Amino acid sequence: MSEERDPRIFFAAERTLLAWNRTSLSLIAFGFLVERAGLLMRVLAPEQAAASSLHLIFWAGMGLIALGAFTAMYSSRQYLKQLKSLTPAQLPEGYNAKWAIGVNLVVFVLAIVLIVALFLEHQS
Repeated sequence: MSEERDPRIFFAAERTLLAWNRTSLSLIAFGFLVERAGLLMRVLAPEQAAASSLHLIFWAGMGLIALGAFTAMYSSRQYLKQLKSLTPAQLPEGYNAKWAIGVNLVVFVLAIVLIVALFLEHQS
């Protein structure tokens, strides 16, 4: 297969984007788990859960969620840069590359919504 018509370059870029998508989802889920662990500690052992450690757990969870959101956004940006570097011959005919970017952007928006919701809950 000549390099000119090789769609494997495009599919490798898309696999990379999807791997970063899984990574961002994992970071968001782990951040949520960490944040909820602080809530669980407060409920199960309120006398042992120091306020400072609960704040640290909260911010660690929020940081992981934010890192997952950033990963989703940044990987979409990198993927778009990669797509722009490809020639039309390297793109599969009739294939819509925008779905993968759309999924990552939805993950980003939902992670931001989760951060805001958890922050508002923490303030009350």
